[in-house]
Amino acid sequence: MKITVCRKEHFNAAHRLHNPAWTEAQNQEFFGLCNSPNFHGHNYELIVKLTGEVNKETGYVYDLKKLSKLIATEIIARFDHKNLNLDTEEFRNLNPTAENIAIVTWNLLRAKIEPEFALSVTLFETERNFVEYNGE
Repeated sequence: MKITVCRKEHFNAAHRLHNPAWTEAQNQEFFGLCNSPNFHGHNYELIVKLTGEVNKETGYVYDLKKLSKLIATEIIARFDHKNLNLDTEEFRNLNPTAENIAIVTWNLLRAKIEPEFALSVTLFETERNFVEYNGE
């Protein structure tokens, strides 16, 4: 029997959506306000989900305090109050779209979480715009 546990976290970050292979006009037409050369920011909500079996000794699938510390170390410390384009290695050459932020987040966490747990991340860029990624 498997069950999913979830941890919700929050971080703030600025970014500019831009494809350097395109002209400024193409970038402006496609990304609009998100292509501002002065950047713009979001208050991101991140939900990390782990699915696995309940441990008979602890009653936990995964210790949520441990998950919270892992997210704080691997994601929040890396991205919170940062300009993703300028301040992070992960997005120096990768367009920091919500999709790419979710994939990078998943990869960073996957490297630290035991493989017997299925991992999924949901990233809210706004209340209405969000993405989900589970490694597939």
